[in-house]
Amino acid sequence: MMKMIFRILLLISFISCVSGSLVVNVTQTHYQAEQNHSITLEWTFTPKPDTSITSVYIICQLVTDLRASVLFHHHEGVEVSESQDQQFSGRVHFDRDELREGRLRLQVSRLRTDDSGRYDCTIRTPDGWNMDVCRLNVTAVDQHRAQMTVSPEPENVRRTGLYAALMLTAALLFVCVLLLPFFRFVLKK
Repeated sequence: MMKMIFRILLLISFISCVSGSLVVNVTQTHYQAEQNHSITLEWTFTPKPDTSITSVYIICQLVTDLRASVLFHHHEGVEVSESQDQQFSGRVHFDRDELREGRLRLQVSRLRTDDSGRYDCTIRTPDGWNMDVCRLNVTAVDQHRAQMTVSPEPENVRRTGLYAALMLTAALLFVCVLLLPFFRFVLKK
């Protein structure tokens, strides 16, 4: 009988814990971007309507094989830029108003290849805490492709030369047609 009461109490406490727990989801599990571009990493969470932004604690970090680097830290309603890793200094922006709606959007600008890795975001409110993970792969800009877009293609250079030669020929022909009556007049005398 005591076992049954214990199991019922355990079940009731488990149900109340689950119903009060916070849910955190990443909107996209994998991101792909090129070096020097920007990207927005996004997580959603389920705060209760009366949850104050000052009671939301957030820490997002890049985790690689070598170390963990703080991307974003929010504590008691304030972004704590002092704890942000130097690697991300001045490159991460967020919209404070979206936190009230349960959305964390971190825009990372001037991406580097060493920004690639796993991003863990842990969010804590009075309702509990949870986390979710996404991956970002930043590829280097293809130097050959970048040069091709900057320098003119040989076919275009040839075409431009052809147009210039045709224009010069047309101009000479026009001058000859204009001067032909003058030369006829001079030669008849």
